[in-house]
Amino acid sequence: MGNPGLRDPLRRPAFRRLAISFAVNEMGDWLGIVALSALVFELTHSAMASAFLFIGTGFLPALLNPFLVARLERPPPRFVLPTIYALEATAFCALALLAAHFSLPAIVAVAAVDGTLALTGKTLTRAVTATMLEPHGELRAGNAVLNIAFTGGAAVGPALGGLVIAGVGTQAALLLDAASFYAIAWIVLSARPLPQPQPEDEVSLREQVRAGLDYIRRNRTLRRLIAAEATALVFFSAAVPIVVVYANEALGVGDAGYGLLFGSWGTGMVFGSVIFARLRRAPLPALLFFSTLAIGAGYLGQAAAPSLLIACVTAVLGGAGNGIQWVAMVSAVQELTSPSMQARVLGTLESSASATPGIGFVLGGLIAAGWSARGAFLVAGVGVIAVAMAAAITLGRNWPLEQGKERPGSVDAADELMVELIPAEALPSLERRS
Repeated sequence: MGNPGLRDPLRRPAFRRLAISFAVNEMGDWLGIVALSALVFELTHSAMASAFLFIGTGFLPALLNPFLVARLERPPPRFVLPTIYALEATAFCALALLAAHFSLPAIVAVAAVDGTLALTGKTLTRAVTATMLEPHGELRAGNAVLNIAFTGGAAVGPALGGLVIAGVGTQAALLLDAASFYAIAWIVLSARPLPQPQPEDEVSLREQVRAGLDYIRRNRTLRRLIAAEATALVFFSAAVPIVVVYANEALGVGDAGYGLLFGSWGTGMVFGSVIFARLRRAPLPALLFFSTLAIGAGYLGQAAAPSLLIACVTAVLGGAGNGIQWVAMVSAVQELTSPSMQARVLGTLESSASATPGIGFVLGGLIAAGWSARGAFLVAGVGVIAVAMAAAITLGRNWPLEQGKERPGSVDAADELMVELIPAEALPSLERRS
């Protein structure tokens, strides 16, 4: 397929707009995450309430996403994507109103709707990108560009959220988030027509979803990659809902410090995305393995950090691993998947990334409530490293990437696999959330 440079996909105007929308989308997602987490913790002072927020915005979207993707993969993406973003903006306007009339169930319900829309939007954007770039051999380069855009938004969003909350309040942060999604809708709507994946014809929506799941079951490498991801995510996500508790109770740095912690992780993701872009010839299994270890090391560093500065430094390390790992995972899945199944397979991956963390959220919340926030980081770090090492020793590190498109039942010549984790996409983006 060659090794095109990062500028090659950027020569395509439609791809440039998708990359811009990715950056603004992720910035808005993180701004909303920080605002909602701070609001819930400030009014409940409960680690379990924070965990409930993340569960509600992850589990329900994971159930609905495959069906919504199957329904929306057929209309023109130029109109579908702006509609999704406009609805997300409306959801954040509703959350801004709820910030003044607090109701945890109502906030979780509206945030779950937004999470479903966000997951579907990201899935369809990835599918359009694969359709646009893969025939020209530019998919991995395009994924690297999207990852830089994605991680740039992840670096700016949390810090911006913390500063906006500290300066003018949670409601203003949520309204700013809504404005960012209206901006994305206009950016995509004003683009030229976007290439559309051509799904296979099925009789019903249920059969469309079932066809995607059957495709994964027949492709052993895809099946095992997604299953390994789900296992690793339990530990990866255990620390996510208690970062706000960690910032306020373990470090005593408040909302601004909470935003800096998330911003440091996002800054690390930017570094990781640049590293991935530089290492486009490197084997994906090696990138996935070492980036997973970096994430585990980052969690262990935060468990032991005596100050905000050290916690931010270790967050940069974990974020760098995160910035490499997720784009490598997406690239592997896309290269293993036929064009007609891109949206459905990616939808299953995104759904798995959104649903599985619920176990980790509960685990992290229970550990933080019964032990401490530092304890949750410790368990997360040890668990991530243990899963990565066990997978490397037991299952090996090499697997082919291109054979699955022609022969989905026999893609891997050996029973070998590498574990990877979901990053910011699994946050309500965690995942959510590139």
